[in-house]
Amino acid sequence: MEEIYVRHVEMLGYEKRFFPSQHYVYMLMVKWSDQSEKLIYRTYPEIHTFHKSLKEMFPIEAGQIERADRIIPSLPAPRWVWDSEKSRETRKNTLADYCQSLINLPPHISRCKHLSSFFKVRPEDENPPNPNILKRAETFVVSREQVRGVASDISGPIILDTYRVIADFKKTSKHEIELHTNDLVEIVEKNPNGWWFCQCESKRGWVPASYLEPLDGPEEAEDADPDYEGELHITIQAYKAELDDEMSLALGETIEVIHKLLDGWWVVRKGEKTGYYPSMFLQKGGTREEYKAQKLNLHNQKPPPRRSTIRNAKSIHNKSRQQLSQDTYRRNSRRYLQQKGSRLTEPGRSSKNSGKSPLRERKNEDNIPEVSTSGSESELKKKEVPVIPPRPSPELILERCTHSTRKKVSINKSQSNSTS
Repeated sequence: MEEIYVRHVEMLGYEKRFFPSQHYVYMLMVKWSDQSEKLIYRTYPEIHTFHKSLKEMFPIEAGQIERADRIIPSLPAPRWVWDSEKSRETRKNTLADYCQSLINLPPHISRCKHLSSFFKVRPEDENPPNPNILKRAETFVVSREQVRGVASDISGPIILDTYRVIADFKKTSKHEIELHTNDLVEIVEKNPNGWWFCQCESKRGWVPASYLEPLDGPEEAEDADPDYEGELHITIQAYKAELDDEMSLALGETIEVIHKLLDGWWVVRKGEKTGYYPSMFLQKGGTREEYKAQKLNLHNQKPPPRRSTIRNAKSIHNKSRQQLSQDTYRRNSRRYLQQKGSRLTEPGRSSKNSGKSPLRERKNEDNIPEVSTSGSESELKKKEVPVIPPRPSPELILERCTHSTRKKVSINKSQSNSTS
C-alpha cells in the first residue's frame, strides 16, 4: 500500500500563546493524498530547523554544491528579538510562499518521509498546552480573500466549509465558543472525536459537531458507510451508558468499530451487542507508548453531546438524515458474520462466481459487504482437487434450455410413453 503524502499546505494565520511563555505559533491546514485535512501548529524556529535539515538531506537541490542547481526555496533565519505585528505578517506571507514552493518540488523531496513526518499531527496539535489562567491565547486567521490569493497549482486553496447552528450552545470551558441558533460558522478542523474547531465572526474555538448542520442539506452523505467487518480498538477510558442505545465499557476492553460517525459517537460491537461509544475514549491497537500518550491527553476532556439530547433543535431541512437503529446494526452485523462463517467453511467456492450470482444479490439486499478471502486461503484452494458440481435437475434443464430443445425433449418423452 502506497504511503500517504502531503498534497497541499495552507497558511490559516497565527496564534499568540502565553504558556509556558509568550510565543507565536502558525496555523497550517495540511491536506493529504487520502483527502484528509489536518490542522497543525508550528513555530517559526521549528519550521526553520526543519528547513535546515531538509537542505542537509538534499545538498545538490539546496545549491550547496552548485548554486545553479538549487530548487529548494529559501527561508530567512528567525530573529531572536521582540516580534512586531509587521514582522509576524511578513513571516506569515513568507511561510505561505515557502510551503507552496515546498509542495511543488519533485516527488523525491516533496514526498519524502522527513517532510511527511514534520507535517503529521502531533498530540499537542489536537490538545494545545493549557494557557495562562490570566491571559487567553489570541488567534489571527487569514481572511478568505487572502486564502484565494495564495492558490496552489496542485489542489487549489482550501475554502472553509460553512455550517449552521441548530440550537443555542453554551460553552463549558475557555477553549469553546458560545453560539446561537441560526449562526453561521466556518469549520477549520473536523476532529474525529466530535469536537470541531470553528470561527464565527471574531470568535474561534471548539464546538460539538452535533450542534451543526450543513447548508446543502442532510442528504449530503458525509458519514462513512458501516463496515461490519469491524476494526479493532481498545478503550482507553471507561464510560457508563447514559442512553439505551449506548454501550458501557471498562478500561482496556477490546471491541470492534463498525460505524465511524462525524459527531464523535461511533457504533461499536462486542460479541453480539452493539451500541454508541465516545470515539475519544477509543484507540486503534498500537504500542504501549502510544497508549499512554493518548490516555494522558484525555485529562479533563468530555465527549460531545448527542444530537438526540439537544433541546429545541431547529433544522432548516424538512427531511432529516436517516439514522440506523441499533436493531438494524445488530441484524446486519449478525447476518454478515453468518455469511463470513459460511464462506470460510464452504469448500470449492469461487469468489468471482459468487460475486456475480443473482441469487446472492437478492440475499444481500441490505448492502452488507462481502467477505474477501485472504491470499493464503486462495493459494490453498488452488492446490485442492476441484469439486465436481452436482448435475442439475431435469426441471432446471428444461427451464433454462432453448425452445427447440424443449420441444424435442417433449416429443421423445411422448414417444417413450406410447411404446411402454
